[in-house]
Amino acid sequence: MSKLNSKIKNALVKLAETLIDQTKAKVLVPPQQNADGFWFGSGNIIEAEPNSYLLCGRYRNHGDSRTGTGSGERGLEFSIFEGVSPVGPFNKIRSFSKEDLSKPEAAVVSIEGGKLFQGSRGLEMIVSTEKAVDYPKRFADFQKLGTGVWSIDRIVAETVNKLDSSTLKEIQSSQEGETLHIKDPVVFNLPNHGTALAFCNHPFSWSSSNTGLAIRAEGSDVFELHSQAILERGATWDVACARVTDRLPMPKVGCLANLPSLSLYFYDGAECLRSLDENVKAVSRPRGFSCEELGGLAWGWDSEFPKIQRLSVDFPLFVSPDGTGCSRYVSTLVTQGGIMASWQQSQPDLSQPLVGNFLNKKLYEEILTL
Repeated sequence: MSKLNSKIKNALVKLAETLIDQTKAKVLVPPQQNADGFWFGSGNIIEAEPNSYLLCGRYRNHGDSRTGTGSGERGLEFSIFEGVSPVGPFNKIRSFSKEDLSKPEAAVVSIEGGKLFQGSRGLEMIVSTEKAVDYPKRFADFQKLGTGVWSIDRIVAETVNKLDSSTLKEIQSSQEGETLHIKDPVVFNLPNHGTALAFCNHPFSWSSSNTGLAIRAEGSDVFELHSQAILERGATWDVACARVTDRLPMPKVGCLANLPSLSLYFYDGAECLRSLDENVKAVSRPRGFSCEELGGLAWGWDSEFPKIQRLSVDFPLFVSPDGTGCSRYVSTLVTQGGIMASWQQSQPDLSQPLVGNFLNKKLYEEILTL
């Protein structure tokens, strides 16, 4: 497959930076408090029906996954909103609590990221949670009191109003030490039929995070594990974390008109998992750390998926001008009029609301016209 020249790569980066515009972003859903540790996001927006849009995400309140539920509520509620426009306003129509998503054998400790996916099976709500279950015996000594193990579940229904938590079924989990915790699903149609489920995985030691991939073949109901690392962690700003959060199929216009189909991939990265002290004489910069990641960009030919390549090698591309610099969980939706993007963005008060920006079709076509 041919390579992209520097002009096309620069155009892709410019398009992404214009879409994920930190200064033009508008709050779509605020957190429950405007304070450190309070967020809303890690979901997506879909067009469930013509001119009917569903937005989902989880409310996260202050807490620390390293010390369990005793230090705060953490992932509190998974919510679904409805609007008549991809830019909102959105009104909450459904919510699922920890109790709603718990099972008799596994209470939910924290609700993590989730997505809505409209496919041939109907509406799928795919959500990750931390469940109060024990580590495998060989790692039991490393489990902290009050903590559990992350995995991904699914509810399927004809419509959003018929989503029933009693039908929740697990679709991805791990018993391996290097990938024990699995969360933050990303769901999309594969170019050549079938469905992709990308997800974040952490080892039992919490020392890094990577992006895994499971694939559901056409006609199947099972996501089969394909890889535990489709985007290897980088060497600089994203050496500790590389979590893909979105695939954006690129329109075949401008400089892309005569090329094979390709997609952009937004991902979260971090230099470390815990905030590090800077040398007072060093260049001050947001480094990214667990729960405060920064944003990166990759690309790949659709015919070669899951092979993808970085566009943000030395530095992140998406950094909030406020707070910790955190800019993460990008999700996009292509509409007839343009592209809608949403993401979590750090604020001066250190909260992370869900913000969004709409890039109209005329502008992105101009960007891609070299």
